Amino acid sequence: MTAIDEITYESTSRFAQVREDLRLHYHEAGVGNDTTIVLLHGGGPGASSWSNFARNIPVLAQRFHVLAVDQPGYGRSDKPTEHPQYFVHSASALNDLLDTLGITDRVHLLGNSLGGGAAVRFALDYPERAGRLVLMGPGGLSVNLFAPDPTEGVKNLGRFSYEPTRENLEAFLRIMVFDQSLITPELVEERFASASTPESLAAAKAMGKSFSSAEFEKGMLWRDAYKLRQRVLLIWGREDRVNPLDGALVALKMIPRAQLHVFGGCGHWAQLEKFDEFNRLTVDFLTDGVE
Repeated sequence: MTAIDEITYESTSRFAQVREDLRLHYHEAGVGNDTTIVLLHGGGPGASSWSNFARNIPVLAQRFHVLAVDQPGYGRSDKPTEHPQYFVHSASALNDLLDTLGITDRVHLLGNSLGGGAAVRFALDYPERAGRLVLMGPGGLSVNLFAPDPTEGVKNLGRFSYEPTRENLEAFLRIMVFDQSLITPELVEERFASASTPESLAAAKAMGKSFSSAEFEKGMLWRDAYKLRQRVLLIWGREDRVNPLDGALVALKMIPRAQLHVFGGCGHWAQLEKFDEFNRLTVDFLTDGVE
């Protein structure tokens, strides 16, 4: 088991060649713990597993074997531009990663936004491998009943895609959170450096395009949510301006074993804005012996 003070970017960084044409980067901690949890980050510019979950990994690694994966097209993972609908693409890559690592037991999944959608697609496509799901403002499950589409967050994401400037990136990041102090110049610079490379920009456009491809229905996860047999914890920020709170209601109704926790004074990044409460909630949900 890795000591908390030994958990750094460098000490946890790993690569795996999961297919001939796809290498994934991930962070691993809590080696030796019995149960694996996979963390899947959101899809904003410059996002990665470390940018989304760096502070959460040491806490979760006290109880779980943690794999925080850079989804295809993000972080230091390969960035293919020819791929199926993105949730299918990411879920398939995760399945191959687990095969490569020799992990045969069920894994819990914790996903934020785009990563939440990928987690659900994984549970639907590989139900024998998926344990419980913790989903924060998940894409694909969120159906806005009252809030307009596209939302503020989606509009700002599009602006950066077509005009990738620091100013547009900062505007997008500020939509993510209720607590504006979290958006520091250092964070903006770090995310911009990652998001503005030609490879990242091309991958982001391919990801977005896949949601209007011939397989677009694979992204409409709410239609298949009734098939989920896992226990599911939905976590939402009351002030989420990317996937607003009313988007949780269809998922809550459709998923047989769902529960919803709402944080006030919180945007789209519950894992950061409500750090201590989020970690306690997640660990309690995943370790509760009730099946």
